[in-house]
Amino acid sequence: MNSLIRYTSRCLRAACSLPGQAEGRVWTASSRLYCAASDLQKDLGDMVKKDKVVVFMKGTPAQPMCGFSNAVVQILRMHGVDDYASYNVLADEVLREGVKVFSNWPTIPQVYFNGEFVGGCDILLQMHQNGDLVEELKKLGVQSALLDNEKDSK
Repeated sequence: MNSLIRYTSRCLRAACSLPGQAEGRVWTASSRLYCAASDLQKDLGDMVKKDKVVVFMKGTPAQPMCGFSNAVVQILRMHGVDDYASYNVLADEVLREGVKVFSNWPTIPQVYFNGEFVGGCDILLQMHQNGDLVEELKKLGVQSALLDNEKDSK
């Protein structure tokens, strides 16, 4: 079942209503979408808090479907971050648009650490280049593999 139907049906079961909506009024597509969108925003909040690192991307880590998503996967891989949640926004248009609203960020991929929005590919690349990513990973309790490589070379 696609997510729009799932979110809409969940909303209808919960008797969600719009402000000023009369009792017994027939649901319109826009009111269902409004309710589904608010439900999606709550679900997205839960999704980004569930894992230490969460990536909304085009494709999967094993098969990224755009260069920016691939760059995020490669940066995380270089730091030894293999255990993260990833969500393929190409498989779900509602998720793709919903995550942009949730983060107030217009592009994909999007990266979250401990439920906090970090940014997209450009931000993660900048953090990698200036060393901030190593420090942020340390806050998550993740030892960057780049530090291990430095120790081995000494």
